[in-house]
Amino acid sequence: MDFGSNAFIMICAALVFLMTPGLAFFYGGLTRRKNVINTMAICGAIMGVSVVLWILVGFSLAFGADHGGIIGGFEYICLNGLDFNTALDYAPSLSSLTYVVFQMMFAMITAGILTGSVAGRMKFKALFFFIILWSFAVYYPLAHMVWGADGFLASIGSVDFAGGNVVHISSGVSGLVLAILLGRRRGVEHAPYRPHNVPYVFLGAGLLWFGWFGFNAGSALEANGLAAHAFTTTAVASASAMLVWMLIEVIKSGKPTLVGISTGLVAGLVAITPGAGYVPVWSAFIIGAVVSPLCYFGINLLKKKLKIDDALDAFGCHGLGGIWGGIATGLFARSDINSVAQWNGLVFGDVNLFLAQLAGIGISIAVAVVGTLVCAGIVRIFTKLRVEPKEELVGLDATQHGENAYPSFNGLD
Repeated sequence: MDFGSNAFIMICAALVFLMTPGLAFFYGGLTRRKNVINTMAICGAIMGVSVVLWILVGFSLAFGADHGGIIGGFEYICLNGLDFNTALDYAPSLSSLTYVVFQMMFAMITAGILTGSVAGRMKFKALFFFIILWSFAVYYPLAHMVWGADGFLASIGSVDFAGGNVVHISSGVSGLVLAILLGRRRGVEHAPYRPHNVPYVFLGAGLLWFGWFGFNAGSALEANGLAAHAFTTTAVASASAMLVWMLIEVIKSGKPTLVGISTGLVAGLVAITPGAGYVPVWSAFIIGAVVSPLCYFGINLLKKKLKIDDALDAFGCHGLGGIWGGIATGLFARSDINSVAQWNGLVFGDVNLFLAQLAGIGISIAVAVVGTLVCAGIVRIFTKLRVEPKEELVGLDATQHGENAYPSFNGLD
């Protein structure tokens, strides 16, 4: 165990933890005034339930002994059998508990991301219990398949440095399926659904960017050159995506917006996540530049053409961005940067990694779709998924929580 690496990853774990409050501000600013508390409250509730579930059984299911390449075992329930003075095979430089808490923060932020798709219309109770079931049906199996010992996706050569499949595709696709099941927000085609607090959006994006350096650099699992490389590609891709999103807005409407700057930044972070520790720095410019038009026009296609109400664009940014990031890893990865990649990317003349990435993306999508349908079906047995029309009209802050984010505000919403 290396004490310097151990300290570094503990700091990275704290940075990743900060991403969930950052997401709460990001989503809270994007939603309507009457739903901001509800949007932020579910992120807060997830922070609690994800820690409890992870320590009780989540870590064991994700990183315990392999069962069919799909799921782990029960040997680490309540962290039984883990000695904080020893390391795991997953991360030989770290205390076993350091690795546990670092991975715990990934489970936390992933569950929070999917809530953006259903903002403003899903019952708090239904969403809370859905997240619990979804963690077992989708997140823990995918984490094992990608990062666990003898996981299926790892065994076929698919790579995911910091969570393109596990975090972004799983949450984005699950959010999309849930949004389709719930239906559109009432009056969304008529009422102007503009972000109610743009400074909140930028504050949240800034916190996400700050935390994301721990998210990606920490996934090296050591304080080493690979961590520095991942930090650099993360900065480059996010900045590149931000600038391209600004350019698109200037071309389309003549003005760059702060919401656009924030959204482009997040899309770039998503896109570089699976390849941050595999791709050359120069390719991060391309990865960031491509993801912005992909997400920008993908969001318009979903909302205006397909009429799917992905409320806060969880799929539009995280789903589409994660899919592109996985493909881009198959294009640009180099095994001399990170030997976990068995082959070089397609750009360097080898098709094997590219095909493995496509397979990994497809399987991740399938797991997310099936898992979401099953979990939503179970929750529906006990409670309605969607709030009543009157509750939606009044707002979820008052009807679900009995609170008002701006009690002195008396104008129209």
